[in-house]
Amino acid sequence: MQIAAKEIANMLGGSLEGDGDAVISKPGKIEEGGAGTLTFLANPKYESFAYTTEAAALLVQKDFQPSMPVAAKALIRVEDVYDAVRKLLEKFGEERESPTGVSDKAFVHPDAVLAAGVSIGVFSVIEEGARIGAGTLIYPQVFIGKGAIIGKGCVLHPGVKVFHACEIGDNCILQANVVIGSDGFGFAPQQDGSYKKIPQIGNVILEDNIEIGANTTIDRATMGSTVIRQGVKLDNLIMVAHNVEIGDHTVVAAQAGFAGSTKIGRYCRIGGQAGFVGHISVADHTQVQAQSGVAAPVKEKGVALYGSPAIPYKDYLRSYAVFKKLPDLLRKIRELEKKINP
Repeated sequence: MQIAAKEIANMLGGSLEGDGDAVISKPGKIEEGGAGTLTFLANPKYESFAYTTEAAALLVQKDFQPSMPVAAKALIRVEDVYDAVRKLLEKFGEERESPTGVSDKAFVHPDAVLAAGVSIGVFSVIEEGARIGAGTLIYPQVFIGKGAIIGKGCVLHPGVKVFHACEIGDNCILQANVVIGSDGFGFAPQQDGSYKKIPQIGNVILEDNIEIGANTTIDRATMGSTVIRQGVKLDNLIMVAHNVEIGDHTVVAAQAGFAGSTKIGRYCRIGGQAGFVGHISVADHTQVQAQSGVAAPVKEKGVALYGSPAIPYKDYLRSYAVFKKLPDLLRKIRELEKKINP
C-alpha cells in the first residue's frame, strides 16, 4: 500500500506542512522510522527522534512546537495523535489476509445457522444449533459449541473456543486461544477430605464491542451467567471466574485474576497482575495499580488503590516511604534504648 502525505492529512482532518507528495508505504515507530514510513509523536520523551527520523511523514498534536527543524519530509498536525494512529492502522491493516467464505475443510453442523457474509477458516468446528451473525470472521481451528450465539461483525482468531450455550454480542474480537465458557472452579469438600465436582450449568455472556486478549479464559457460571458488559477490553492471560460481572468500558491489563461472583463496576482501570477475592463489589471508575490485591469491597467511586492488600494509592506511597526506612529506624530505636537503659 502506498499513499501520499496529503491524502493522509485529508483522511485525518489534519493540517499539512512540508511535502504533501511524500509517499508513505507503512507505519513505523518514531525511533525506527525509515524511508517511506509514517510515524508519530505522542510522548514528549521521544521528541528528540522528531529531529533525526528518516520517516517520510510525522504525526504530531495540533499545538506541537518544535525546538528545531523536523527531519521528516511532511508534518501532519491533528487533534488527537493516538486516535489518528488508530485510524491509520485500521487503514493499513485492511490488506491482511483473512478467510473468505466457508472452507470445505471446516465442519458446520447442518442445524447451525450462518448469516450472510460469514467466513470460516480451515478445521474450524461449528456445532449443532450454533448461530453466527452477519459478516463475522472465524479463523482456522476455532470451536463454536452447541447452541452458542456469535453476533454480527465479530472476529474470532485461531484457536478460540466458545463452548455450548455461551453468547457473544456484536463487533467483538477474540484473540488467539481465548476460551469462553470453560467450567467454573467449583468443588464440594467431602467428609473424607476429597472433593466432588459441582456441575457448572450456567453460561457466559459477552455484550457488544468487547475485545478479549490471547489466552484469556472466562468461566461459565455455576448457575446464571458470567457477564462481560459492553465495551470491556481485557488483555492477554486474564482469568475471569464463574459468575463474575465486569462493568461497561472497564479495561484490564494482562495476568489479572477475578475470583468467583465478584462484581466490577463501570469504567474501571485495572493494572496487570492485579487480583480480586471472590464475592465483593468494586465501585465505578475504580483504578487498581499493577500487582495490587483487592481483598474487600470498594464502595467509593473513583478511588485509586495500590498494594496487597490494596489501600488508597496515596496512603500506600506514604507507607512505602516509611517501610524503606524501617531498618534505619530500628537501628535508631535500639541506640535510644541503650541510652535510656545502659
